[in-house]
Amino acid sequence: MANKIRLGFIGANVKSTWASQSHFPALLASPDVEVAAVCTRNPESAEAARKAFGAKLAFTDYRAMVASKEIDAVAVVVRVPSHYEPTKAAIEAGKHVYTEWPLGRTTAEAVELTALAKANGVQTAVGLQSRVSPALLYVKELIDTGYLGEVLACHVSTHRDGPLERPSSRTWQRDANLGANPMTIANGHVIDALRFVAGNFARVACMLSTQVKQWYETDTKQMVDVTSPDNILVSGQLARGAAASVCVGAVPWGGPGFRMEIFGREGAIIATGNISSQRGEMLRVQGAQKSQTLKDLAIPDRFIHVPESFPRGDPFNVGQMYALFAESIRAGKVHDRLATFDTAVELHRFLDTLKQASDTGRTLTVA
Repeated sequence: MANKIRLGFIGANVKSTWASQSHFPALLASPDVEVAAVCTRNPESAEAARKAFGAKLAFTDYRAMVASKEIDAVAVVVRVPSHYEPTKAAIEAGKHVYTEWPLGRTTAEAVELTALAKANGVQTAVGLQSRVSPALLYVKELIDTGYLGEVLACHVSTHRDGPLERPSSRTWQRDANLGANPMTIANGHVIDALRFVAGNFARVACMLSTQVKQWYETDTKQMVDVTSPDNILVSGQLARGAAASVCVGAVPWGGPGFRMEIFGREGAIIATGNISSQRGEMLRVQGAQKSQTLKDLAIPDRFIHVPESFPRGDPFNVGQMYALFAESIRAGKVHDRLATFDTAVELHRFLDTLKQASDTGRTLTVA
């Protein structure tokens, strides 16, 4: 295997939003991964991506790409309903795979892909970037080493943009059955961040609601019905005994971003950001011990896995993921900070529990 991991990128259209904001600049700056091949649906966009990355190969069929001996690993960064087939094809071709979150449209898809990866002995990564945020790694360490003493209560809130008007190319997320909406994405990332730093839930109640029941399509000039939840309220108790609440919403205007508050007998920790927990901005971490005054806490360099010159913002945490993914491939075992397909299955199942709790109006025990 070459010094750098040779990556085949599925969904490499240079005009895509999330990939161009995060994955593309992260890969171009990565000392661990090189883009050896790209794949999009048409020859023109594939060639544009090949030139942009300096990649050796360009494909319009992911099946042909994953069969190539010129790549060691595959990144699947396409719409969630399309994660399953290329991820499965890459695994069956013996390639290591990094798939964005959610891993599958359903938990069943995620479980199947995870079992298949284990059977084929490939390394996996899933795009739960909160788990490689240096700020949240530090918060987790502070909690684990007793900064707060006994954790008593925690609250996390995130309110992100939820435009009332969208082009038809962006209204597919209105269908809850397609697996990509505020419940799975915004809430999935945020509640995973809380579970990561403070531990899993033991019991949970939830209310899902769709406050905006129609979106206006700016190109077709018509209103379309929405079934995806846009407000998620969760309350419960963590396995460690702390009371916990989560509020995630897609709001039309003025979303204040991310805020995590964790309170213990000995102190408090507050982490805040302008967007969300998984995005690449460096979260602000403040702490107080036996004091009502919060002070900024410096985040140690030991939680950073990319070079000092690495681009900040959205590429940063994605770059952290690629660095740990590459290390896992080289070592032949999972790095202990890397979110894998197993991590994804746990979160998929927890989100299923939240939906069941909302549908039944009951407080449920978390398996």
